[in-house]
Amino acid sequence: MRPRIDINCDLGESYGAFKVGSDEEIMPHITSANVACGFHAGDPTTMKRTVGTAKKHGVAVGAHPGFPDLMGFGRREMQLTHEELTDLMIYQMGALQAFAKAAGVVLQHLKPHGALYNMAAKDESVAEPVVEAARVSDAKLIVLAPPGSVLAEAAVRAGLRVAFEVFADRTYNSDGSLVSRKQSNAIICEPREVVERAVKMVMEKSVVAADGKVVGFGEVHTICVHGDTMGAVKLAETLKKGLLRAGVKVESLDRFV
Repeated sequence: MRPRIDINCDLGESYGAFKVGSDEEIMPHITSANVACGFHAGDPTTMKRTVGTAKKHGVAVGAHPGFPDLMGFGRREMQLTHEELTDLMIYQMGALQAFAKAAGVVLQHLKPHGALYNMAAKDESVAEPVVEAARVSDAKLIVLAPPGSVLAEAAVRAGLRVAFEVFADRTYNSDGSLVSRKQSNAIICEPREVVERAVKMVMEKSVVAADGKVVGFGEVHTICVHGDTMGAVKLAETLKKGLLRAGVKVESLDRFV
């Protein structure tokens, strides 16, 4: 049986007069779109347009909520209470759910953004409210999480479906965490390298870390390409073609998770 993988991308991150990424151009090369919900990036009109564009291209739509931090693009940690974080998540997902309903689209998944994602991956006090918000918003949502993470474990305990996510355009530490964006080697922009790493992740369930050690993942369901990475459209296009050439079936998560 051919291995299957979803390609997801963080999109809808433009707001007001500021354009971020190339959403229209990247859509044909992905299977799931993580739509910013207005707090770390995005605005109501951008959310509506991104959902519409995803529908036009047959791309599944998921919520991509983050900390209320436009200036830091949601990549700075915030300390919130359980109630504050749960409500923050429900608020953002609810906004996107309204636009999805208006477009005749059902939300497929939830993927926290930036610092919220990284904190939830290792801190149960953050993971629990994220999962609680997903459960009460829509218990059918698939939660995207790093393999073996605290977030993945919390989602499983709550009875939610989980998709184990890896990153094609980011480098890894030997403990399986992502190299900090503050480091010069954190981002991978060369398409051939992205494809080689992605195929290894899917076929061999491992990646070579920044220090040369091999990190095992186990099962992998989805690969992320960031919409704001330099050359993201070319990366996504090359990634999809490379996976297909390697015999991998590329399709959205709701078909196999």
